[in-house]
Amino acid sequence: MAGAVHAKKNRRQATSDWMELEKQRGISITSTVLQFPYSGYVLNLLDTPGHQDFSEDTYRTLVAADAALMLIDNAKGVEPQTKKLFHVCRQRGIPIFTFVNKMDRPGKDPLELMEELEEVLGIRSVPVVWPVGDGDRFRGVYDRLNKSLHLFDRGTGSGGERKAIVSATDLNDPELGNLLGEDALAKLREDIELLDIAGEPLDDQKIALGEITPMFFGSAANNFGVELLLQKFIQMAPAPMPRLAEKGDIFPQERDFRGFVFKIQANMDPNHRDRIAFLRVVSGKFEKDMTAMNSRSGKSLRLTRPQKLFASERETVDEAYPGDIIGLTNPGAFQLGDTVCTGPAVRFQGFPRFAPEHFAIIRNTKTDKYKQFQKGIEQLSEEGVVQLFHERNAARTEPVLGVVGQLQFEVIQFRLLSEYGVDTHLERTAYSFARWIEGSPEAVRAAYWGIGTKLVHDEHENLVALFESEWGMNYLIEKNPDLTFKDSAAV
Repeated sequence: MAGAVHAKKNRRQATSDWMELEKQRGISITSTVLQFPYSGYVLNLLDTPGHQDFSEDTYRTLVAADAALMLIDNAKGVEPQTKKLFHVCRQRGIPIFTFVNKMDRPGKDPLELMEELEEVLGIRSVPVVWPVGDGDRFRGVYDRLNKSLHLFDRGTGSGGERKAIVSATDLNDPELGNLLGEDALAKLREDIELLDIAGEPLDDQKIALGEITPMFFGSAANNFGVELLLQKFIQMAPAPMPRLAEKGDIFPQERDFRGFVFKIQANMDPNHRDRIAFLRVVSGKFEKDMTAMNSRSGKSLRLTRPQKLFASERETVDEAYPGDIIGLTNPGAFQLGDTVCTGPAVRFQGFPRFAPEHFAIIRNTKTDKYKQFQKGIEQLSEEGVVQLFHERNAARTEPVLGVVGQLQFEVIQFRLLSEYGVDTHLERTAYSFARWIEGSPEAVRAAYWGIGTKLVHDEHENLVALFESEWGMNYLIEKNPDLTFKDSAAV
């Protein structure tokens, strides 16, 4: 909802889609932060990719969120990627708000969508607003809390947006028939009566626990229903939440400044080619030029040039508070999952790396670009775009790349060429599974590895086994009881 991704051609790119490949393909590839004031509050919108090939970036970004907004396509309903992200949100116990988008196009009946949410995701929905028609017959939405009707005007391309707010305390008012048409009004009356009698009531505690989801309808590309969503979201969403650290929860009201790095992005500004670490403030107050410690390295850092982010746009920020997302210029000082703090050292938990499912060997086609190739691969690995592996006891000239989704290979090659000037050749491999291995050196040497297995090291020198098949992987796990096989490595 950060922009009109599917609007007319001259408005096609979303505000949050700043990367050149995103603009070319019309899809979100990387998570983006959009911070903006609204109605006396500061909102930090973490816009995540919807495509399943970029799900790892989305999962990490959810660690920084206090609530999730689930976008449902009016026609498609619950999609496979939505299921995965929903379960991550539920595991984290964060509130989930639902926005049914593209109501100006033909789609499923709203009651059918409510039933689908409960059957597929196991969550009951409570419509806060209710649509009047859909597609060509879409007339607007009815605010059940304020008992007001918001009429939709398709406009002439200027945003489409709302036409008027009509007080409708009595849906039996005959004047509404002139506005909506008698058939649409009769359907609205019937639906609202059904929801009032048989629907789930709004309950703040159930929302906070993720047991019910407030439901909204509209057309984001036309900016219709978005303002209603924001107004209700501010009323219902939680304030900044505590975060789990090694020694217990860290609460926002604590005096010491603490925050964690959940994303690193290189080359957001093509004029400077810098790297930005995205930091979520958890407690205390952040101030420009303050000195804080990186708990992982134990080093003290002066946090200069902090920035407020709006996609690729930035401006210097002097202070930040719990819930805020700020960008820190990253000259190699930060890694994903780092905790930055004042006072006693703490380390936040819950930053997994996911096991890749696709692997390829990447080669630099021009020897005079070796340094740029190495720099590009290392920086993309720091971002979490790719996981790097090297064969044991082999020269580190041809790294093995591991990704969760195949489209990531295309992104890697595109960015190496456009941002580092490096042309590459990619050779896919037959491996589909990776497991991190823990055990004594003696147990590793004595292990049976069979065929269809490759032993590699990751960028932190952890031992990893790559497998061609799930059957072969399970067989070797069974044959090596003295070793522990893990499907992810903690950041």
